[in-house]
Amino acid sequence: MTTNFNRVFGQAKPVIGMVHIGALPGSPLHDPSVDLVAAALADLLALQDAGFDAVMFGNENDRPYEFQVDTASVATMASLIGQIKSQITVPFGVNVLWDPMSTVALGVATGAGFVREIFTGTYASDMGPWTPDAGKAMRYRNRLGRADMAMLYNVSAEFAHSLDQRPLPDRARSAVFSSIPDAVLVSGQITGEAAALSDLEAVKAVLPDIAVMANTGVKHETVRDVLSIADGCIVGSSLKVDGDTWKPIDPDRARSFMDQVRQARAGNGHE
Repeated sequence: MTTNFNRVFGQAKPVIGMVHIGALPGSPLHDPSVDLVAAALADLLALQDAGFDAVMFGNENDRPYEFQVDTASVATMASLIGQIKSQITVPFGVNVLWDPMSTVALGVATGAGFVREIFTGTYASDMGPWTPDAGKAMRYRNRLGRADMAMLYNVSAEFAHSLDQRPLPDRARSAVFSSIPDAVLVSGQITGEAAALSDLEAVKAVLPDIAVMANTGVKHETVRDVLSIADGCIVGSSLKVDGDTWKPIDPDRARSFMDQVRQARAGNGHE
C-alpha cells in the first residue's frame, strides 16, 4: 500500500460510507426547499455511529452529470462540508462527478484526506467522449500543497464503456505504472451495481502491492466475499432506506452492514 493510503486509512480493509449530497444549485434536480446541510449531517452521523472507517461526500444527485462542473455546485459542496466539518470524526474524502480538477480543488479546500474520480482512460459515456488527465490532476494537487492527499482511481467507469480494449487487469496495471494512484477502484456499470468478483480477483492478482477496492454495489450479503478479495470497499446505496440510492441513510442498515464487516475482518484475521 502507498504511504498516503496507509496514512489516511491506517486499519486493514477500510470501509468508506457515502454521504450523497442532495442536488446542488445549478443542477436540474435542485430543490431550494431541501436543507442540504441537515440532510448531509444526518447521513454523516449515521455512518459514524455505525462504525464506518471513513466517509466520502459526493454529488450523485447532480444529474445529468457533467465533465466540467458548475462553479456554484463546487462552492456549495465546500460550504456544506465546512459547516459540518466539526462533526466529522473519521477520515473523509470528496468526489465531484465527473470532474477530476474540481474534485482535487474541493479536496484541498476542505482538507480532505482523499479524493476519488476517473483519472485515467478513454471512454464513450452517457456524457459524451471522456478523456480525463491524471497528470494534470495530480500536478494540480501538488501545486496546491496537498501531495499527501490520497488519490483513488476508478479504472472501470460507471455510465461508460472503455475505448481501450485491453483487459481490465492490464488497464489497471498500466494505470498504476503510468499514473501512480494510491488505490485502484473496480466498479459495476452504474451506481449501486456490483463489480464482478472475478474482476476484483483479476485486478488484485496483478496488483498485489497496491490497494484494490470495490467501488460500487457492495451489499450486506456480499461484503464478506468482497473483503476476502479486495483491500476495502466504498458503499452507498445498500445503506439507504429500502436500499434506494436517492433516499437517506438508514441507521439500522448502516449498523448491520458494519456488523457484517466486523465478522468478515475477524474471519480474515484483520480485527
